[in-house]
Amino acid sequence: MSGAPFQLSPLAAAHDRTLFDCGSPPLNRYLREHATQDIRRRVAACFVASPDGQRIAGYYTLASASLLLVDLPAVVGKKLPRYPTVPAVRMGRLAVDQAFKGQGLGGALLADALTRAARAEIAAYALVVDAKDEPAAQFYRHHGFVALPEAPRTLFLPLATIELLPVPGRHPGQSQGR
Repeated sequence: MSGAPFQLSPLAAAHDRTLFDCGSPPLNRYLREHATQDIRRRVAACFVASPDGQRIAGYYTLASASLLLVDLPAVVGKKLPRYPTVPAVRMGRLAVDQAFKGQGLGGALLADALTRAARAEIAAYALVVDAKDEPAAQFYRHHGFVALPEAPRTLFLPLATIELLPVPGRHPGQSQGR
């Protein structure tokens, strides 16, 4: 429908939620009825992609979380401090309006979420997602996420890997200066 660039910003009153339809009633309902309450209660942050500052083409949510050290793959867990839990950021929801599918917006939203989590001043080891189905799990695996051994639809990506990705104006290996 649109090849226009998207503005990525926190969900605001100016964003029209009524037209959003990703094909999943629970994800549509969350955006329309619950996102603002979660933001106000400080249990989640919601970020939207918009082509015009009003229409929502896609959204995702972030919240603080933790992973049990024993739930991580052994090769990962043995490299971490022996605390019972590891700090993480959970992406609770990721949805793209059907009119904007096929434009790479899901991947762009995921990249934005990873960047925000990696830039945060509060330390977190990984971005964690709970894939709703196998196609969603495949999407995250395609982007480098690893499934927890005992929960294959819970996947994580260490945020340190974000520092290895190319960023315009930064040479490989150069720190972001957090």
